Formats: sequence, structure tokens, C-alpha cells
Amino acid sequence: MLTLGLVGSAVGAAYWWEKQLPQRLGTAAADGRLDDCLRYGEQLSALRWLGGAAPLEQNRCRRLKAEQLWREGQRGEALRLQRLLVNSGSSTAADQQRLLSWQRELEQEALNLYRAGQLEQALAVLDNLNAAHNPQGTALGDQLREDWNRNRFQAERARQLIPQARWWEALDALNRIDHPWWKTHTAARRQQVEKGIEGLRKKHDSEHDSHGGLESNIPADQLSQRVNAKLAQGKDDWEAFSEACSELGGRVVEAGPETACRR
Repeated sequence: MLTLGLVGSAVGAAYWWEKQLPQRLGTAAADGRLDDCLRYGEQLSALRWLGGAAPLEQNRCRRLKAEQLWREGQRGEALRLQRLLVNSGSSTAADQQRLLSWQRELEQEALNLYRAGQLEQALAVLDNLNAAHNPQGTALGDQLREDWNRNRFQAERARQLIPQARWWEALDALNRIDHPWWKTHTAARRQQVEKGIEGLRKKHDSEHDSHGGLESNIPADQLSQRVNAKLAQGKDDWEAFSEACSELGGRVVEAGPETACRR
């Protein structure tokens, strides 16, 4: 009997408090005490066992508090409240549009940071959207990480190939880079590679001269284009050069360490 009495008292107190909350919530909303309004609204939602929609005052407080937090830069919490508002069942079209607008603004900010080479800062912005990562790897943040790592891999590949004078392969790696920051970051390597390829062409011309001065009739730009296409197919630099030379009607001529393509 004692236990039942205590349970009954607790239930009665909770029921009494539930009846008090709407008035307190309305007063807090009217006075502009948004934090109190939100707290009373959450308590009312937790206690309400009779069903019914959330009071309009609660949604009004969510709306105003979300706008305030957004202005103050607390965007993650602002989005949380705005989502609660939109999912409450009594939101307006303007509420839904504001949520979409805020989400698009953060996505664009993240993309701008990413293009500027600030991956971690971009991911931090996406954390506000819960879009930095998901188990399926399909969130925007996952896509940015994958794209970043792909560009970084090609830059590192070029860095390793350059000391070996594997110019065509290094050029292929650099051509696969499509991120603005990585393109700028590897500009010096590209110049080094282009200089190396130009050196090969001069050596080939010199070899021509040493074999009777016969002039090659294979345009260098066509040869370069074909070699790059072969490298993109996964062929090594020697195989790519040999096949490209053959397709252009030439033959590979070797003289010591020097190699050329001549008709």
C-alpha cells in the first residue's frame, strides 16, 4: 500500500506539473525567455501522455532561438532546433525553406574551403550538417576525403617518379590531378617534368643529327599525346613510347642510352 501510495503521488505530481507547463511555456514565450520556453516545451513533450501536437508557443520559441543561434555562429545547434521545428508537424513553408537555405549555405562554405585546400576545416563545417561521414561512405565529407586522397596520391606518385627521370609517367600522374589546390601545389613539379621531356626531345634531335642528319617527320605533339593515352591505359613508359611510335609509322631507334622514334 505504501508503494502504491508513493506511485500515485508521483503520478499526481507529474500530472499537476503537466497542467502547469502550458501556462509557464506561454508566459516564457511572451516574455522572450527563449531558453525557458524551450525547457518547458521539452518537459511538456516528455510528460504528455494524452497525445496532441506541440504547443504553438514551443515552435515559436524554437524558431526564434534557431535564428538567434545562427546569427551567433552556433550553427549546429541552430540546425538541430530548426529540424525539430520542421519535423514538429506544425511548421510553415518558410520554416522548411530556412532549413534548406542554411544547409545549402553550409555545403557551399565547405566546398569553398575544400577547393582552397582546407580539407579539415571543410569537414568541421559539414559536422554541423551531420554530413562529414556515414557508414556507407556516401556523405559529402566522405566524397571530399576520397577526392582529396586521390589527388594527393597522384602528387606523391609524380614526386617519386621525377628522380627516376620517368618523365612520361610523372606527366600522366600530374595530368590526373584535378583539385585546384593540388594543381597549384604541384606546379613546380609539372615544370620540372616538362623540362625533362623537352630534354628528351633535344636528345632525340641530337641523335637524329648523329645518324646522318635525317629529319624526323613525326610531330612531337602527336607523339606526346599518344604516349599519354597509353600511360592512361596502365602501360609502362617504355611500352607506351614503343606503341605510340609504331602507331605513328615510326620505329624505336636506340643508340646507347638514347632512344628516339624515327620514320
